[in-house]
This record gives sequence, structure tokens and C-alpha cells, in this order.
Amino acid sequence: MVSASASRSGSGRVAQRGGGAVPGSPRVSAAAAAQRRWWAPSGPSLERVALALFLASVALALSCALYLYVFRYLGRGQAVAGFVGEDLEACDVFDGGWVPDASYPLYNSSECPFAEKGFNCLANGREDTGYLKWRWKPRHCDVPRFTARAALEQLRGKRVVFVGDSMSRTQWESFICMLMTGVDDPKTVYEVNGNEISKTIRFLGVRFASFDLTVEFFRSVFLVQQRPAPRHAPKRVKSTLRLDKMDNISRKWVNADVLIFNTGHWWTPTKLFNTGCYFQAGRALKLGTTIDAAFRMALQTWASWVEKRVDLNRTHVFFRTYEPSHWSDLNQTICEVTEKPSSEAKGNDKSELGDILADVVSSMNAPVTVLNVTLMGAFRTDAHVGAWSYPPTILDCSHWCLPGVPDAWNELVFSYLSTNGWRKTAG
Repeated sequence: MVSASASRSGSGRVAQRGGGAVPGSPRVSAAAAAQRRWWAPSGPSLERVALALFLASVALALSCALYLYVFRYLGRGQAVAGFVGEDLEACDVFDGGWVPDASYPLYNSSECPFAEKGFNCLANGREDTGYLKWRWKPRHCDVPRFTARAALEQLRGKRVVFVGDSMSRTQWESFICMLMTGVDDPKTVYEVNGNEISKTIRFLGVRFASFDLTVEFFRSVFLVQQRPAPRHAPKRVKSTLRLDKMDNISRKWVNADVLIFNTGHWWTPTKLFNTGCYFQAGRALKLGTTIDAAFRMALQTWASWVEKRVDLNRTHVFFRTYEPSHWSDLNQTICEVTEKPSSEAKGNDKSELGDILADVVSSMNAPVTVLNVTLMGAFRTDAHVGAWSYPPTILDCSHWCLPGVPDAWNELVFSYLSTNGWRKTAG
């Protein structure tokens, strides 16, 4: 880099070699001298210009960084952003542990007509009750306590929709039973089609008539379409997952005030390849596609659907992560339920599916809140259905007893909505 002083001396030598007069010579006109002064400013002036340009560059860089930071949390998918404690300070509510609390459980499943019999462990013969007396406590904050009546008032006139597999149905049942404790007349709460709670029915909706509130469940275990095999498919292909198309009932999910999704437990070789179910995108079969890659493609289809079809000025969108199971063997034939939570995380608490979900949500241009419950469940070796299912001959170390772990998930949903979400659901 040529310094300002070197530039000045170089200009003087060139003028002399060219036979012209040096500045200050009587032969230099006033106009020429003025022009020389304009194009050759003094050293301090150049330094001031350079400093100004540097400061402007720094200001621009800081502005860009601030914009990207704000855009990241306000305009894109969020994992923890938006959760706060009782002091309204930002808090990672998923970083915590289970603490004893004698005031729990929040309801009695035997008094809730919408609690599936297969999840009512006490009614099915479980004798110890210690598993009911645990509350999730974030490490760095306190979550506002759940109050059924306040939640019902805040949800008045709203539509809450759960979409997913049987784990989603368990959370849906928990959500309803928690709200039922704030209802004066249980007869004003009913399933909209008169259906009993079933494992296979694709739609269930419970109406809280006194509050003009509907809480619905749609069974969609993959979120994307499952279709019969195309004509050109090999014989081993009995059906396909259309990774590029949402489930054909997805049109019924829109216009909700709260949407809570989950998927994951059916994305296994046993549920897919062993049953002849493979992957498809467009007209092309994807026989060599791994489950992880297919899961990512399906979530990208879901993300695009949320961005294009959901009214994000109205609807809060949540996605709950994969829940750990605690089978004692790979064949899922031994289920040893403990009396207390484990002191360390166990089960498949580090599923690749969770990383894929976080990656997809972080790239979305939509405010999706991830309910990162995987680690919460990893400690609860005491809370599975176990041998207390219905019928009791079926062991279950995947699903949870009710009351139980799904109540904690819903407490966090209620906490999120009550501390910063009602402004969107306000009528």
C-alpha cells in the first residue's frame, strides 16, 4: 500500500520530469493550483475519510448481525425461544429434572371419561402410587403452575388440534383430562361424534360446550400419505409413503388455534420394510433411501405445508420430539418398570430423528416451537404402562401411564401459551 507521503513526493517528481512547473512556481495559474489542492488532499484528510469508511463498515456489519439474530428468533423455527419462567425471563424449560411433589397428580383417570382404559395403570392393577408424585422442574426457572379454570377461560372459543401417532393420542387424552378438572358440569363435555376412545379411529374430537372449545386428535402416524404400491413396483412393495405429499386429511388440520404434531415411533424397519412399505417421491420409488433420509424428506414436506397452508398470524404450531422407551431387550419382550425415576437418562434418548427435526425446523421461515421432551422421558423408567395395560397380557415399555409424563408436556404447552401466546389466540 502506498502511503500518503509517498504519493505526494511521487507527484512532484513526475511534474518535474514532464518539464512543468512545481507547485508554488510563478508559472502555475491560480486555477491549476486550486485543482491540485482539490485532487491531492492533505494527509490528515485522507485519514479522516478512511476512519469514516471503517466506522461505516463496522456499523453495517453490526446491523446485519442484529438483523440475522432477530430474524432467527422471530421469523424462523424455534427450539426453546419463547419459553419463560414465572419471572418472565427466557428459560430453557427442557433442561431440568423430576422432583417429588405431593400435590400431584393433576387428575384421576378413573374420573375422566376420555382417558383410555389401557393407560389407566391404577385401574389395571398397579399398586404403587409413587410414580404419580413427580413434577418436572426446569433447572434455571420455575414454570407457572397449571390452573384448569384459567386455561379453559384462555382457550374459550378456540380449536386445539393434535396430529400424530398413539403418543399424540395419549397427550390429547391428558390435555382433556387436565381441563376437565376445571369444568363444573362434566355432561357439557362430549365427543363430537359420540365415539368411544379408540386406537384405530382417525379422528376424535372433544367439545367443551360451556367454553366453545374443541380439542381434536387426528391419527397420522407418518404425517405424509401412505398409498397402495404403484403398478410398476416390485412384488415386495405392498405400499409406499409419499414423502412429497402430506396426509390426505391434512386439509382438516388448518384453521386451528393450536397445532401440536408428532411422529417418529413408526419410522422403524419393523413398521416399514418388514410390512412391505417403502418410499416414493413423485412417480419414482425410493427403494434405496434410508429411514433417516426419508424422515428428513417427510419433515421438509411438512415444513413446506406449514409455511404455505397454516395461518401463522392465528395458529401456534408445536412439534413434540421423540419419546424414549425402556425395553430391557431388543425384541421388546421384557419390560421392567421401576418404582422411582432413574437417576440417569436411559433408553433411546439420543435419537437421530431429534437432530433431523431440529435441523428442519431451524431452516423454516415460520415460528414453530419444538417441545423437546426426549430427555424428560429418558429418566422415567417408572412411568410406563408395563404390565398394567388393557388387556393385561400385553407388555408396554413405550406408552405412559395416565396421569403421568404427558401431563408435564401439556403443562409446558399451557405455560408457553399463558406467558406469551394468548395474544395470538385472543379473539
